[in-house]
Amino acid sequence: MACDSSLEDPVSAVSCINHLGNGITAPIVLNFPAAQFSDEARRAKYQGDCILSLVVDTRGMPKNIRVVKPLGYGLTEKAIEVVSQYRFKPAMKDGTLVPVRVDVEVAFHLY
Repeated sequence: MACDSSLEDPVSAVSCINHLGNGITAPIVLNFPAAQFSDEARRAKYQGDCILSLVVDTRGMPKNIRVVKPLGYGLTEKAIEVVSQYRFKPAMKDGTLVPVRVDVEVAFHLY
């Protein structure tokens, strides 16, 4: 089966998702809005880091966001919300755009 890196068909695209290394350059974050605290977390003075795994497609869009390390008080949902707005310069291999799975850490810290 030929690899269609558009990720339009999630079933066939799974075998096409790359991981960093072996000549694949990392995607570069171009736009990353700040994560907002939930009211519940702010009231509880709750903070921490949420880790999400996602695929950066060949257009630099985050897809298939999955939670690796959740947080409570609504912060996991806030992390997913903000990461879905990220935009990337896509990963490349041998001069060709390729989808790649990466982990993203979203920090929620009160100052």
